[in-house]
Amino acid sequence: MSRIAFGTYRISEHNPLHLQALKDALYAGVELIDTSTNYLDGGAEKAIALALRELDETLCENIKIVSKFGYIQGSNLQRHKQRAFEEVVEYTQECYHSIAKSFMHDQLTQSLERLERENIDCYLVHNPEYYLFDAIKKGIQKDSRLDEIYNRLFKVFIGLEEEVQNGRINSYGVSSNSFSLPNNSEEFLPYEDLLELAQKAADSLGIQKHNFTTIELPINLLEQEGLKCAKWAKENGLRLLVNRPLNAQKEKLMYRLADYAESREYYHYLNEILELCDNEILRPLFNLIEQLDDNKHKFGWIGDYEAFLFTQILPHIKNTLQKLEPQSQEALLQAIELFLQEYKKMVSYECAKHTKTALKEELKNSKGSMQEYALEFLLAKESIDYVLVGMRKSSYVYEMLEVENKSL
Repeated sequence: MSRIAFGTYRISEHNPLHLQALKDALYAGVELIDTSTNYLDGGAEKAIALALRELDETLCENIKIVSKFGYIQGSNLQRHKQRAFEEVVEYTQECYHSIAKSFMHDQLTQSLERLERENIDCYLVHNPEYYLFDAIKKGIQKDSRLDEIYNRLFKVFIGLEEEVQNGRINSYGVSSNSFSLPNNSEEFLPYEDLLELAQKAADSLGIQKHNFTTIELPINLLEQEGLKCAKWAKENGLRLLVNRPLNAQKEKLMYRLADYAESREYYHYLNEILELCDNEILRPLFNLIEQLDDNKHKFGWIGDYEAFLFTQILPHIKNTLQKLEPQSQEALLQAIELFLQEYKKMVSYECAKHTKTALKEELKNSKGSMQEYALEFLLAKESIDYVLVGMRKSSYVYEMLEVENKSL
């Protein structure tokens, strides 16, 4: 049994590389898949279904699927605007949240349809602390807001116990980033009270023993506060899943704990795109590419670049392409795509160098790659059952499993 689990945060049903990576992971011994209703607006759950269609039935029987609910985004947000869900917290214009029992039932139905299954192993309440964020913003006193979130959790636990009895899930639990915070933080959700709430929910239905089995939270080299929660979970017989093993936060800055090789093809594609854009019509794009090249070492971590790509670079490119004839657009698009692929590799390489400098003390005992060191740190903890890793390429699957094998 592998303790590496397949995280599907950015896994798309439209990307054959993602589907192949998932299939290869399962054939190689990975047995747990973690997903959520909001991952690519349900696309990740659809990808799991597509991958499992091609696997041997015997292998599929041993696969555990853990999904989550709570976020109201994308198509769910459009549904909410047409007919409002219950107990909704409005976090941003594009992100609402609810853990209402009725919403949970609705989302589980959607999950099972996308996954093409009648049952999944576990369904998690996804980041219920969004209610706490909203209550803090509104100035609600700590005791009152904790009373209310416990009330909301109790009601949804009743619904989850009902779903166990209905056979749609085997168990349930909570995934929360707040479990990794110090217990004196205003946003901390006291996990020690969850089992009592679960048992009260079971008692209300005449069930002898609750079916709360699983806790999920972020733990990594830089964020170790969650190890206290892991210890509590193990002492209480719960399964513990760890997310964000390589995306770590320190002093409000994010770091990717992974090494990346410098692109060997970058300057070839850079020169190619600059030559194509060296004219009056494409001068804005020429200037953008030059600026990107000059600033490839200035991103703090790869997530900063990805945010900049979608909010600044791609809209700029789209505006420029609109000035061209369709035939010219196609040729330029291909060159842009090749350049951006190599540019991301260069940004990742520069970010890795920055991370090694910034985290010199934390990495002083590392003898291999950053990702190897970070993963071995977690696999050495007996309180951690599974480490969730996003693996969108088969090569990354094999790399992570090799690290696990070395740690045995």
